[in-house]
Amino acid sequence: MNTIAADYEKTDIGTIQIAPEVIEVIAGLAAVEVKGVAGMSGGLAGGIAELLGRKNLSKGVKVEVGQREAAVDVSIIVEYGNRIPEIASEIQRNVKHSIEMMTGLHVIEVNVHIHDVHFKAAEKPEEEESQLRVK
Repeated sequence: MNTIAADYEKTDIGTIQIAPEVIEVIAGLAAVEVKGVAGMSGGLAGGIAELLGRKNLSKGVKVEVGQREAAVDVSIIVEYGNRIPEIASEIQRNVKHSIEMMTGLHVIEVNVHIHDVHFKAAEKPEEEESQLRVK
């Protein structure tokens, strides 16, 4: 991952630089727009994926940025019941399109890493049932 912004474009009055963190945020936003993505994953710390939600979008993204190209790795958590290959393909298309449209960089690859499956919280029928038993 580049930590220094590369010279992206030279104009008559100076250069335009795009920091890798900007590309990470663009990729993160594009990933969570896809239906079936529960959130970004901070990685597997102790075997458990951390659900980062929408506030820390760049935390689940790593980028390598060159003069004209970028490569992206996106780590996500999918919602249970969705087809992972379809979600991953849609993320690849959406991330590539968003970065290329906003920055003009050519995205050479988008790697999608599925770190976990998110289950919707139960509506707690067990607690209601236990309350009915005890009077």
